[in-house]
Parts: sequence; structure tokens; C-alpha cells
Amino acid sequence: MSVAVIIPAGGSGERLGAKIPKALVHIGGRTLIEHAVANMSPVADLVIVAAPKGLESKFQELLGSEVVIVTGGMSRTESVNAALSQLPKDCKYVLVHDAARPLASTDLARRVIKELDAGVLAVIPGLKVSDTIKRITIDGFVKKTPNRSKLRAAQTPQGFTRETLIAAHNLESDATDDAALVEELDIPVKVILGEERALKITTPDDLDRAERYLLGSGSKSFRVGTGSDAHAFSSDPTRVLSLAGLEWPGEIGVDGHSDGDVAAHAICDALLSAAQCGDLGSNFGTSRPEYAGASGAKLLQETRAIVERAGYSIVNVAVQIVGNRPKIGPRRQEAIDALSSALGGVAVSVSATTTDGLGFTGEGKGLSAIATALITRH
Repeated sequence: MSVAVIIPAGGSGERLGAKIPKALVHIGGRTLIEHAVANMSPVADLVIVAAPKGLESKFQELLGSEVVIVTGGMSRTESVNAALSQLPKDCKYVLVHDAARPLASTDLARRVIKELDAGVLAVIPGLKVSDTIKRITIDGFVKKTPNRSKLRAAQTPQGFTRETLIAAHNLESDATDDAALVEELDIPVKVILGEERALKITTPDDLDRAERYLLGSGSKSFRVGTGSDAHAFSSDPTRVLSLAGLEWPGEIGVDGHSDGDVAAHAICDALLSAAQCGDLGSNFGTSRPEYAGASGAKLLQETRAIVERAGYSIVNVAVQIVGNRPKIGPRRQEAIDALSSALGGVAVSVSATTTDGLGFTGEGKGLSAIATALITRH
């Protein structure tokens, strides 16, 4: 395992005026924690979320079985410590990310990892400070004015080698970010250029800014669609399983007019719904013999073309696969890449869950998937 991402998510929503934990506040139709996990998952072999005590099952249901949920502590440092206990020994790098920075991009996480690959032990993103900063005394008088050209506003995700982060937390100190703990070890922390969109959401104004980053200035027309699909496992033991744009050797496939890729089909349904262009059956159903046996990738490509002809561009899609098998986690990045490629490189999130033995998926009789898509008018 190369990369684990830890997301402490125990912050309250008090300053937002919310009566729920901040991570469960919605923006753009999804919770902050869902955005954060979706943006970090493409670089992660493992995602660990430290949830508020008593809400562990809520977070598990929201994020799917592939995300490890632990009980967070009273402070950020305690929450990260709880997550560190779940790290496998072969983990090389750990990224610690704030749920309150839900829009920090996958690209930013990749740039952090690139520095770690180059041999840096600790790396954080940061932005130049535009305001003049004053150090003040306890009674409110200016003590010193630091040179702002040497100041940076720290962001997340912050990246560390596994050994560095564990050593820092063994100090049993407390800090507002993990880089501060590493500094106590006299280990150099490298700062790379951060992102404006990786803002920390603390107040209602921050939430408004984040909405604008996510949805634009309001001059665009956005539409959201949902879709689902389900197929039973085939009685033919030679039928290959196609799922999330991939073939799964050793797994029995599902029956269907095409290849039965429930993840791809659910995404197609969500996109067609958002664009008001019918559904999977009306566009590619049994009345269209040319799509018999068609791959999920082909249907995604065709759907993308339909959506674009209707005057829309795809912003992002998210799909959750429901079933006992196969295990999605080990091939999640492959699945993301395959689905994204079929849709022209758009952002894709893939998660998976089971139904605790309930229903036809829980009984091992088949697979289902549900997807959400966001599109915008050209």
C-alpha cells in the first residue's frame, strides 16, 4: 500500500449556524465529507474518516464500506491518532486532510505525493498572505509586524511519510495541524503552492464562497440527475463479469441485453435524466439490437454524445456499487480511470457498499448501482 488518507471530521457546525457536525453540512447537493472523500479517493489506497462519536454508522452509510470509519476524539490531534491505529504496516505515505476543505482538488493531493516521492518527509500546501499580519500582546497591543513575504497560510491535504507522522504524534502534543507536530521534531516541512478552492469552511460566508467555486457565478445552468441499475448473476459460469468499465476475471458475470455493467448503466441513466434525454432503456434497450452485448464503455461514450448534443457538458459523476462481490477497493482507481476515460476525462467517484444480507444483493443473487451526475449547459 502506498497512500492512506486520513480525514478528521469531528468539527461542529456551530459557527455555520448548523445543528449538525460540519462534515454533514451540504454544498452542491452533497455533504462536505462526501466531497472531501471523492476528491481524495483517486490518490488513495485507503481512506480513513474519524467521525464524531455516535455518528459512526451514519458516516459509514454515507461513504460506503470501502471507507474505514473510526471514532474521533475531542481534538483534531486525538482524531488523527485514532485513525493512525488503523494504518497497515506497509503504508508508505499518509495524507491528512480537513473535511472542512471539501473542494481541495485531486491534483493538489497528487502534487503533495509527488514531493514525497522526491524524498521530502513532510509537505504542505500553502498560499501567500495578502493581508498585513500583526503579532499582538495579551492586552491587544501590536508587538511585531512580520514580513508577509515570508508568511504562508497553511492548507490541507498535508503529506508525510508514515514514520514521520507517527513519530510526530508520539510526542503527545496538540496542534491545529499535523505539520506543527512535525516541526517539533526539527524535521523540515516543505510548502508547495496551494489552491484558492481549498478554502476552509468555517462561517456562512465561507460556505457561499465554496458554492461559487463548485457551481460557478450563477451565469451557468446546472442540472442534476440520478440513475440506478440492477442485474442478476448469470447461470452461465463462463459469462465474464463487466463492472465499472473493467472485466473481473474469476467472477461470474450478470445477465443483460448488453454486458450488464451496472455501474456504467447507472451513470448513463443519471446523465440522461439530468439532460432530459430519456433513460437507458429508451436509448439502448432491447428494441435496439445494435447494442446487444455492448460494453459499458461504449454506452458511456454514446451517452456523453447524447448529452453534448442536447447542449450540456458533464461536470462530474458519482456511482456507488451495491453487492457482496467483487471487492471494489483494490481496483477502485482502475475503475475511476476507465469510467472517466469513457466520459472524456471528467471527474468520477466510485464507492461500494453491501446491504448486510438484505435483499437480492445481500443474498448474493446479483449487483446493483446508483449514480448521480452534474451537468452544465454549454
